[in-house]
Amino acid sequence: MATQKLENNWQLFKQAIAGDTEIDYTQGSIGRVTLLLAIPMILEMAMESVFAVVDIFFVAGLGTEAVATVGLTEAMITLLYAVAIGLSMGTTAMIARRIGEKIPLPLPWLQVRRSGLVCLCRSLSA
Repeated sequence: MATQKLENNWQLFKQAIAGDTEIDYTQGSIGRVTLLLAIPMILEMAMESVFAVVDIFFVAGLGTEAVATVGLTEAMITLLYAVAIGLSMGTTAMIARRIGEKIPLPLPWLQVRRSGLVCLCRSLSA
């Protein structure tokens, strides 16, 4: 039983990494779909942390001021990522709602731009 569950989880992980475009996210378990969407983001954030550590390792030979500069830069990049991730989640939620309502989007790129602008305005006003 445990081996089969582990094998199913491994298949789910591989499917999330492959970015299978044939997946219907409106069908099936919400937990499975959440994992399929979360795994790439988790890996990206982990790789960003590894990048920061390696960056500091190589800069450490230049002195403490260089390490402090890299640390400050990484903090600013993290804040920028937080804003970008928030905007992308808002845009994704708005588009997912329209898809779930089965409302056809007449001009898809116009709708995406408008959704992004609305999310940006909402995030700045909050």
